[in-house]
Amino acid sequence: MRLTVSTPTAVVEDVDDLRIVRAEDDTGSFGIQPGHADFVTVLPVSVVSWTATDRREGFVLVRQGVMTMSDGWHVNIAARDAYRDDELQDLGQTVTDVLRQADEMEGVSRTSDTRLHLATIRQVEKVLREGRGTAPSAPPRLDSRSQAADQ
Repeated sequence: MRLTVSTPTAVVEDVDDLRIVRAEDDTGSFGIQPGHADFVTVLPVSVVSWTATDRREGFVLVRQGVMTMSDGWHVNIAARDAYRDDELQDLGQTVTDVLRQADEMEGVSRTSDTRLHLATIRQVEKVLREGRGTAPSAPPRLDSRSQAADQ
């Protein structure tokens, strides 16, 4: 059996002659042996491990990805990010911290993108109103006094 783990920028692992691959998805842990039926699953941040026919072991920490099994012998993982090591303990806290920081930075980036998007929409609205010659309207008030005054 063959395992390939890739990210958008690199092939992190490409190993052949495996007797089992172990992974975890939202339903729990599972193992794959040669001849397994084809399937697709989504992997959260998790450790994928394998054992070769010569009893070598390896580990890859994947940061969210899609795992596919095809033709009963090829396991392919396309991950956002991945780290490989021959010893599980060496993946350890350092990689976990790197992944946590990356997730936080993505959150900050999404917030910045949303703010920029909203500012652009406001600017477009302003230009359109000026083009029509209408004054900007006050935003609606959501307190109970404004609802009573409207009635």
